[in-house]
Amino acid sequence: MTQQSKRLTGQITAAVIFATFQASAALADSAGATFSDGDNFSEKTGQELYANVCQACHMDQGQGAVGAGKYPALAKNENLESGGYPVYVILHGQKGMPPVGSMMSDDQVAAVVNYVRTNFGNDYKDPVTAEDVAGAR
Repeated sequence: MTQQSKRLTGQITAAVIFATFQASAALADSAGATFSDGDNFSEKTGQELYANVCQACHMDQGQGAVGAGKYPALAKNENLESGGYPVYVILHGQKGMPPVGSMMSDDQVAAVVNYVRTNFGNDYKDPVTAEDVAGAR
């Protein structure tokens, strides 16, 4: 390879790396990503937690998805009738679902469970409390 070819290859490589960095930075900015301090999520409301933790897999309307894995629909999901079930799954994980509850307070787990149980065509009236979550840990 000639010196000129090496220089051109280096310039192209640098341009590709720079373009990739710019694209990923723009994507992160446009996604409105929220970063938390430490090992815990900083979001407080169930809607915020769903949007920043759950939505990537279960989708914006809770419709679920199939692709690299199977992400069950939360919309109109009869498994959510018992508040203990989503609490358990969030705290302990299940199949491909990681135990994300270890990065949430009891209040946060209760908030996201109550949000999912009262949205996306779900209308379960009995709220989950932080005490319920603490008892399931």
